[in-house]
Amino acid sequence: MSGGIIFAAPKSGSGKTLIVAGLLRHLRRRGVSVASAKVGPDYIDPTFHSLAAGTPCVNLDPWAMRPTTLAGFIAEVERRAKIVLCEGVMGLFDGAGPDGEAGSTAELARLTGWPVVLVVDANGQGGSVAALVAGFARHDAQVPLAGLILNRVASPRHHALLSEAIARHVPDVPVLGAVSADESMVLTTRHLGLVPAGEIRSIDALLERAATRVGESCDIDRLLVLARPSGCTDKLGAPGLPPLGQRIAVARDDAFLFAYEAALAGCRRLGAEISFFSPLADAAPAADADAVYLPGGYPELHAAKLAAATRFLASLRAGDRTIYGECGGYMVLGEALTDADGKTHRMAGLLPLSTSFAERRRDLGYRSARLLASGPLGAEGARFRGHEFHYATILEEKGNALFSVADACGNELGRAGLRHGKVFGSFIHLVDSAD
Repeated sequence: MSGGIIFAAPKSGSGKTLIVAGLLRHLRRRGVSVASAKVGPDYIDPTFHSLAAGTPCVNLDPWAMRPTTLAGFIAEVERRAKIVLCEGVMGLFDGAGPDGEAGSTAELARLTGWPVVLVVDANGQGGSVAALVAGFARHDAQVPLAGLILNRVASPRHHALLSEAIARHVPDVPVLGAVSADESMVLTTRHLGLVPAGEIRSIDALLERAATRVGESCDIDRLLVLARPSGCTDKLGAPGLPPLGQRIAVARDDAFLFAYEAALAGCRRLGAEISFFSPLADAAPAADADAVYLPGGYPELHAAKLAAATRFLASLRAGDRTIYGECGGYMVLGEALTDADGKTHRMAGLLPLSTSFAERRRDLGYRSARLLASGPLGAEGARFRGHEFHYATILEEKGNALFSVADACGNELGRAGLRHGKVFGSFIHLVDSAD
């Protein structure tokens, strides 16, 4: 029977992404059937999981997904493999909503019953690590800790000091591994989080080193024994996001890499055909596609190349098909995009929108969205949940709005996005229907 384990941390930046990726690659080496998941709306961490495991990583979002949608994806990922390694988001109890915990890793742990292994960044800590662990172990009886992995341990003496303190004060939480600090195993970051795995030239070598280091530093067999099947037995029903068309062309390259695998799989289950194309290679969508999806990503880093992609841009301007853009894809559908150096680049010009990274403004958080007019996403009034995370400043955004939007606490944020004929988009990454 398959089962899962959740790898959480006290805070962001504890190193859980590389540890989970190392475990995935290590188990793959051993011939273990393994799958991965990521809590929340993160697009970047799953790129490391997918490369390490050789299979797509699925996002599991307790806030943005309806219970039946979430249960279906949990059941599906468990069916795919013997062991599911699920990486948490931020700190174990960090979430959204009025209580600050909705959608947290802890919420997913309660829903699934998967055991929680806490990855603790031990850098700069001594005996105080026991107080930290004790706090997390006793904070919520419904989220017990099954074990610990100490990360960035300075020396054997440091390892012994940490382990002895934990054994004295939290004897029921075993230390399952201690990974030493290694400057060659530090992942680089930029404004949306980690640099995606596909952009790291030596990524496979890094994953191999992580697999070796984690395999040598952790009690793998003891970890595997922890895995438990989830309590989510609901059958996978119809996904919540309607397909944009029967044949959907999806932009996919370094400028457009933020598309939920679960959403694409849901479109396929409803009979849609998915094809991919690369705007950075100046490719056009498939000629027979009746819909084009431009997901988010980093168009600001490739603005000049996109502006020069005449075949790609011409294909968007020609024809009579549905075109939908999210976040970065939305910016490309606009008139112009100004990069961080202040240079303005002409985009597709299909929506009256101009954006800039020269003066950054951060907008992030969960969003509830209500559709303001009927279209490919559904009838007027249809409701969705999603996530907004961007650093662009809107210089101009005029015309017919797409959504009426509220945050995770229910505070109204006004209108968002644009629609013009069959072209529409917003900065919100949609996750699921809320109806």
